Order: sequence, then C-alpha cells, then structure tokens
Amino acid sequence: MLHPLKKRAAVLLATSTVAAALASPVTAAPAAPAPAERAAQAALRWTGCATPRYPTLQCASLEVPLDHDRPAGRTITLALTRVPHTAKTSQGPLLVNPGGPGGSGRALAGFVASALPKDVAAQYDVIGFDPRGVGRSEPALDCGAGHFSPVRPDSVPQDAATERANLDRVRAFAESCGARHADVLPHIGTVSAARDIEVLRTALGAQRISYFGYSYGTYLGAVYAKLHPGRVHRLVLDSVVDPNGVWYEDNLSQDLAFDARHKAFLAWVARHDATYRLGTDPAAVEARWYAMRQSLRGAPAGGKVGPSELEDTYMPGGYYNGYWPNLADAFAAYAVKKDSKPLVAAYERFGAVEPSAGNSYSVYTAVQCRDSAWPRDWNEWRADMWRTHTKAPFMTWNNAWYNAPCAFWPTEPLQAPDVTNADLPPALLLQATDDAATPFDGAVSMREKLSGSALVVEEGGGNHGIALSGNKCLDEKVAAYLRTGQAADATCPAQPAPQPTTATRAVPSSAGGAALHGLLGFRG
Repeated sequence: MLHPLKKRAAVLLATSTVAAALASPVTAAPAAPAPAERAAQAALRWTGCATPRYPTLQCASLEVPLDHDRPAGRTITLALTRVPHTAKTSQGPLLVNPGGPGGSGRALAGFVASALPKDVAAQYDVIGFDPRGVGRSEPALDCGAGHFSPVRPDSVPQDAATERANLDRVRAFAESCGARHADVLPHIGTVSAARDIEVLRTALGAQRISYFGYSYGTYLGAVYAKLHPGRVHRLVLDSVVDPNGVWYEDNLSQDLAFDARHKAFLAWVARHDATYRLGTDPAAVEARWYAMRQSLRGAPAGGKVGPSELEDTYMPGGYYNGYWPNLADAFAAYAVKKDSKPLVAAYERFGAVEPSAGNSYSVYTAVQCRDSAWPRDWNEWRADMWRTHTKAPFMTWNNAWYNAPCAFWPTEPLQAPDVTNADLPPALLLQATDDAATPFDGAVSMREKLSGSALVVEEGGGNHGIALSGNKCLDEKVAAYLRTGQAADATCPAQPAPQPTTATRAVPSSAGGAALHGLLGFRG
C-alpha cells in the first residue's frame, strides 16, 4: 500500500462479475441542482452490462477534469458500475474501492451487493469505479511492458552488480512513465482521486454518499472525508492504512509485518509435518525455505522462478492464508521431492504478472510517488533497507525495488494531507491484529484521527481484507452499521486456520474469502 498489495489482473477479471445500479433517484437528491451539477448528472448514461451472477448490472462513464483546479480544461473519463437499491427507501450511493492503489473497483460492486445481507444491500445503490488512470478509465496508464518479466536480478543486492542491475531497471521504469504520460502524471494521486469522488457524488445527484474501502481504499476514503466531511453518510474502512506513514515509512513497517506473517506460514507448515515432511521446528522449516531461495539463485526453476520470483509467489500468502496449502505443497515438492514443477505452477498462479497488470503497477507507482516525498538519495534507501533486512529478510528488498521508481520519479511530490477529522459521522474501522499489508498500529492511528469512530478488531487474524469474507461476527458488525450508522468498538475471533490438502480433500476455505481476495487491489 501502499503497499504492495499483490494481485493478478487475470484473477480479478475472472472472479469479477460487476453490478447494476441506481434504478431510481436516491432519496437524498437535491431538489434544485446547480447548472454544473445538472451537467454532471446528464453525463451519466447507464447501460446494461449484466452478468449471470449480477443480472442487474449497469455500466456508465463519467468525465472529470484532469486538473481539478482548471475545471474548464481537459477532461478524462472514469468507468463506473452500479447495483441498484430495491427497497422503497434508499440510503443513497455506497461507493466501494478495493485498494491498490491501482485496483479496479468495477468488479467489487457486484460482490459487495451480493455479500451484504439482502435487506442492507436493498437500501443502497452500490457503485464501483475505476479511479483515474485505472482499468477502463481513460487514459489508462501503462509505463512499459516486461518490467516483471522473469528472471529478474536477485532482489537482495549481495554485490554491486546486482544492485546496479536493479537500479537500472527501476530508473528505466520511472523514465518510461515520464516519457509516456508526462501530461497526466502530475494529476495522478490520492487527492485528485478523492476530488473525482466529489464529482461522482454530484453526478449521482446525492447530497451525501457512503463509502466502503479496503486497504489503500481506506486512505482514499479518509482523504475524501477530510475534503468533504459534510458529504459523508457512512464510512467503512477495512484493513486500514497508517495515515502517519504515507508512504515510505508505511512500506518499512510493512516489511517487518510481512516477515512476521511469513514466519506464521512456516510455523503452520511445521505443525503439519505429517503432510509436508519439512520438519516440526519452525526455525528449521524457515532455514529450508531460505535454502530453496539460495538454490534458485543459481538455477531458476523452470527458467522462470529465481529468488525474486519466489518472493513474489509467497507474498500473497501474507495477504490471505487460504493460499497456504498450495504454497506449502509447492515448497515441499521442491525441498523434499526435488520436483520444481509445482513451484513453477505456484509462481504462474500467484506470482506471475499478467500483461494487463502493467496498468495497475503504473498507477500504483504514480500515486505513491506523487502523494508524498520519498528519499532521492539512494544511500538513504540502501541504509534503511539493509537495516530492515537484518530483522525482516523475507521481502524488504523485494518491496524496496517495487517502490524504488519513486527515487527517480519525474514529478514533484505533494504533501500528504492530515486526515484528522472531527466533522464526520461515526466511521467503522475493521482490522486484523496480524495483518501484514496494513499493520495493526495503522488502524489505531486512523481511529484516533477520525473523531467518534469505532474499531472492530479480528483478534488473531492475519488476513488483509476481512469484512465480507466469511467471518460472521465481522459481517454482522458491518451490516448493523450500514443499517443504522451506529458503531462501537468490538472484538471478533479470527476464522480457523486452513487445513492441508490431501489426495481426497480440497482445501476447505471460505467461498467469500477466496472471492474477495481475488478482487482486492493487491500488488500487480
């Protein structure tokens, strides 16, 4: 977030089925829109784009200013979806965002509308959108193909040549982005995206909107609420970004948390030694994982999976433990049976970047590098990364290179806004205690900044994105809040850990959890 949030565009498209929208005007529509509002409303032309799962799906597009300080200048287009309310009384639009930055939100609308209790979904027009630069919004950023093509240099720069190769790679990406999108990059960022939401609110004819954001989407929602507190009806923030660390410090915190989550995965493997035969001591299992990494440095599996690709493959396990059985199978096959085929298959499923994912990564870098200042002196990066790597070797350097284009970014950074807000209705925050992508302290910080907000904690949970993924306790809290607007601090137990696969049993996992984690804007 952000963060690296790992997601494959192919999974997003395959699991998405997008939803239909505002069948009738929301009850909060202003009686007499201003001329600009009437023009925005006229720009929305909803057409059917139904899918078998979401038969009421509609799609539309919305023009917004490229530069909100020059509203009469060039415009760009946002792609929208909606699922309409069916109750006689509507609570208005509920905008949803899957995070990233760079995640497409069109597919999330149908999921949220179907995952909420029917009586709650019936009260809202659930609106999905591709933020500026993303997906089907135009122009869509793409700073260059092949940035993640295997086999990349080892992420850990054990010698000057490896460091130089990685630096050349990230510098070339930043230069390519500047060459391709010089006119757009100064206007890609969280504040601009939040101002787009206000244009969308006007276009929907709603005096107030509700918002449900995951991961980076929590920060986008908080920034919108800061800019327009009187326009917020409900605000749900799941897996919360630390607003105090945007973005360099947040990534360093993330490195430590991902390492802890990777150790949790390895301890789970050790508990299931009867299946995986990798040992019962978590430290010994960890040593075998790093031995696998070292072996791949000299001989990439299938000519595709070197150390960097191995980290890409296992990083999704830090987001969602439903992937652990598959990842453990691949680890055991390589380490015990000397069979690299399952590892290659796991890479292709979890780590390989589809060509279309170049868009999401381009937006990710454009937003993060523009939102706030990053060190321009590589010596500072090097010192910070080696210091963190000694404590957290799993992904510190991988994450560094993912974000390192910001050291060479062609646009000047902005100053991240202070999202402290005493003018909002109560917000609902949800957070797992062991979340790696957005560590727990961030939710505490956000709760302190949003006066009157409530924090629901999933005690012992480690997944990223926890509402509407099968935890009944959490889902009931969300539903109650969306019904009434009332929320209180609470604790919910985590869902059980997954069980290994066997020859006769597939991985038992929450259908909602698997579907949700295919839609979130993970690193891509």
